[in-house]
Amino acid sequence: MLTDLRELIRYATLAANGHNTQPWKFAIRQDAVEIHPDYSRRLPVVDPENRELWISLGCALENLLVAARATGYSAEVTYPDGANVIRVRLAPDTPQAGPLFDAIPRRQTTRSVYDGRAVPSADLDRVQSVPLEPGVTLRFLVTPAEMETVLAYVNAGNLQQYADKAFVAELIHWLRFNKREAMTRLDGLYSRCSSNPEAPRWLGRMVVGGTKPQEQADADAKKLRSSSGAVVVASVTDDRAAWVRTGQVYERLALQMTALDIKSALLNQPIEVAALRGQFQSALGLGASLPQLLVRFGYASDLPRSLRRPVAQVLI
Repeated sequence: MLTDLRELIRYATLAANGHNTQPWKFAIRQDAVEIHPDYSRRLPVVDPENRELWISLGCALENLLVAARATGYSAEVTYPDGANVIRVRLAPDTPQAGPLFDAIPRRQTTRSVYDGRAVPSADLDRVQSVPLEPGVTLRFLVTPAEMETVLAYVNAGNLQQYADKAFVAELIHWLRFNKREAMTRLDGLYSRCSSNPEAPRWLGRMVVGGTKPQEQADADAKKLRSSSGAVVVASVTDDRAAWVRTGQVYERLALQMTALDIKSALLNQPIEVAALRGQFQSALGLGASLPQLLVRFGYASDLPRSLRRPVAQVLI
């Protein structure tokens, strides 16, 4: 079983996560896998409350559960309500493979400009029918008016974030400007995975550090306008268990899109900037549900995939 559980963890490490920091550690117990936060990989500027860190752990949890079902395990999850760990108790069961399992190694956050095509209604229906978690909702935004509302808040978020030297410094810390950096660290945002050219670190730092806020706002506006639509993942509460469940729903959504050859990427600026989050919530008519993630989706070519550390490096 030990080899099987290591393979489940490998699938878990392929999950989406903020800045590709891979903020997780895993422990193998007799009949369970534990997912622990790795706070040494937190993002104190963009994610001061570790909200996105725990969402990333929820993404890893969802991959682990999908892989467990596909390889012959049932799972019982204990959420981090009073603890600092997610515990997944496993028991032998009949394998239940499916398209979401097949999508795990193919899923990627595709940060390029998309081709503007609309998602066929049958495929959009399948995406909109993704099962939810308790307290988590999805708000799809596909009309031109809805997308312009989203764009206004993405623009405002970019203008604030890129005017913050600490934000830019944190981003640069996690950027991998060339293949040597990416292969040495096996984490972070490799330039080619974001459709950007490689560069020496000194040059990359200079370019990113010199980015004007309006330049970044214009670049992301082009990306959003090229997308078929957007979706907000929201939750009724704002605690660790809700963040984990948010990550599960987001990963589930991303895997379903991948199975349908739909690309997706996060544009979380309206949520990461605290002063905008409540305004964004009201503008979209989310009621009492708090926006946790903003995801754009559409069609584009594959990009190189972000690298991941081997299982041995993430085991406790």
